[in-house]
Amino acid sequence: MREFNSELPQPIAGSYTRSRPLPPYRGILAVDAKDFTGRPAIEHEAVSRVVPELLKTALSRAELRDLWNDRLFPASTGDGYVFGFDPTRMPFVIHPLLLMLQDVLTDYNILSYGAVPIRLRVSLHVGPLPDTGDEFSGNGTARNDTHRLLDSRPVKAVLASHKENITHVAAILSERCYEDAVASGYTGRHRDHFVEVAATVDGKGFSQRAWIYVPQPSGPLYEEPANGDAAQEPVQEDIRSLERDDTQTPRVKNSAPHGNINTGTVHGGQSVSNHHVAGDHVGGNKAGRVRGFQGDQVRGNKYQGRQ
Repeated sequence: MREFNSELPQPIAGSYTRSRPLPPYRGILAVDAKDFTGRPAIEHEAVSRVVPELLKTALSRAELRDLWNDRLFPASTGDGYVFGFDPTRMPFVIHPLLLMLQDVLTDYNILSYGAVPIRLRVSLHVGPLPDTGDEFSGNGTARNDTHRLLDSRPVKAVLASHKENITHVAAILSERCYEDAVASGYTGRHRDHFVEVAATVDGKGFSQRAWIYVPQPSGPLYEEPANGDAAQEPVQEDIRSLERDDTQTPRVKNSAPHGNINTGTVHGGQSVSNHHVAGDHVGGNKAGRVRGFQGDQVRGNKYQGRQ
């Protein structure tokens, strides 16, 4: 009979049998470098070293140097970095840190002319995590979900669809992080800067509601394709809304609040004026409905018909 080694750590038994105190709540920040595995192997160590330095510089510029000095369970992930922090500072991590990280990466990539630019995905989450102070510290569901969000399809697709010389940061916030820090009004960014997505990870049983934030956008946001293919197709919003009646017959409803509609045939010239609205009128929460640039695009002579 083998003798049991009592010095080995014992598994936690009796889950769901008695109550225990929750570990302290922590904010969690994780970053990953885009296309890390596609780089030559000789560059991997350099990128692994520079990512935390870029993060440290951004924290300093955002006047959050104490978060770096006091970071909890810090760890390199090879192509990225993760650490925990006081969750009361989450609004400042969302803004201005993410914007400062965009600026730091812009400067770095300009000065590193000729090299492949470093672009980062960022995930933010909050939850109870133990801080034992050793290499096993910070493990738990909240940390696992932070990394799942970082690897999710929406944030990867957004960074891939934006111009590499302009957009260097794409962030994804967990639902709890968004509700606690953004929807509550504590973050210095309006809710309309954030777009709701379904965060899923290929090959993993993970699906959560999350929110995308891009400090410096340079392209449209993308929806999940219907065929599940990795390529993302842009979704163009139409001013017409399709409705179906009880017979499932499509019916088109045209609407233009405070605007002008002409659904007939026009012969000859036509001049239309609208003195009530400059631009498009959007009702509701545009961040939950609009994909792409949240503004008007004018092609040709915008004064045509008024001269």
